Amino acid sequence: MQVALLNNLRAGRSGAQVSRLLGFLRAYPHVHHVETESAQALPEAIADLAKRQVDLLVVNGGDGTLQHTLTEILAHGVFDPVPMIAPLRGGRTNMTAGDIGCHRDPVKGLAGLLQAIESGRIAERIAPRPVLRIEPGRHREIHYGMFFGAGMIPRAIELTHRLFPSGKSQGAFGATVVTGSLITRAILGRSDSVLNPDKAEILIDGERVPAGEFQLIIASSLNHLFARLNPFWGAGPGGVRFTGIAAGAKRKLLAAPGAVRGRPRPFVTPENGYTSRNAATLEITLGSGFTVDGERFAPVPDEFVRITADRRITFVRA
Repeated sequence: MQVALLNNLRAGRSGAQVSRLLGFLRAYPHVHHVETESAQALPEAIADLAKRQVDLLVVNGGDGTLQHTLTEILAHGVFDPVPMIAPLRGGRTNMTAGDIGCHRDPVKGLAGLLQAIESGRIAERIAPRPVLRIEPGRHREIHYGMFFGAGMIPRAIELTHRLFPSGKSQGAFGATVVTGSLITRAILGRSDSVLNPDKAEILIDGERVPAGEFQLIIASSLNHLFARLNPFWGAGPGGVRFTGIAAGAKRKLLAAPGAVRGRPRPFVTPENGYTSRNAATLEITLGSGFTVDGERFAPVPDEFVRITADRRITFVRA
């Protein structure tokens, strides 16, 4: 099996950890690895790896690095066939790696993965997931990723970056603290610029969601988000897991604990402002901007975004 490593040196972890990883790789000269200094360098690095007929691509970076990698592979077709992908927890936020159960230490995760390959036990680590295809309007590029957020989500990410120092604390820890605070303020009905509702028109497989303003708009193909949150409880065969909470949603104080764990109370219904469905196609018209795996996209008036899950990646737990 041909294994290669894409190593983002600016993904938010310490230089000491990067040095540990590179030192570890000296014992595995057959693992070709490429280091990048920025997201702009990723296309060239991925194109270099694609020439090597890679069976398993290990990605050392955060959710943003993985999102750029998925986009290069699926939107631009640089690999044929598409390799298995093993994300390491090497960034500030690592929702995908966390969802499939990767080791918290990237070096130990990579070591376990390579040992599993040598012992012929890699099949035990396979965790397939659909991948979101995000098609914005206004001539923006198509992106592939695992999480889409609009409305308060981009503003919450910006707030996290303002409140916490650069590095690991901007990731799951900072996101958990900020999200918990925002949920508390929302259910108590307190005013906050981050929590201001956003106008949006949402269609789930052609059916309009009965609300014109939303406090929360999220979609994902993961089983869990950071801190093991699972704010999706809808049914349906589609690969896009969607949840929208209307600005005037009722009884938020009672709804929140169950909703964030995917176990809503009986009154958490579309009629009361809570919509969660699994969709084949999600269409959103909004003007608030959005985020894909933590990468923020600036607001465009009345932007139309189409989200599907037309591809599936064989992820591997590292």
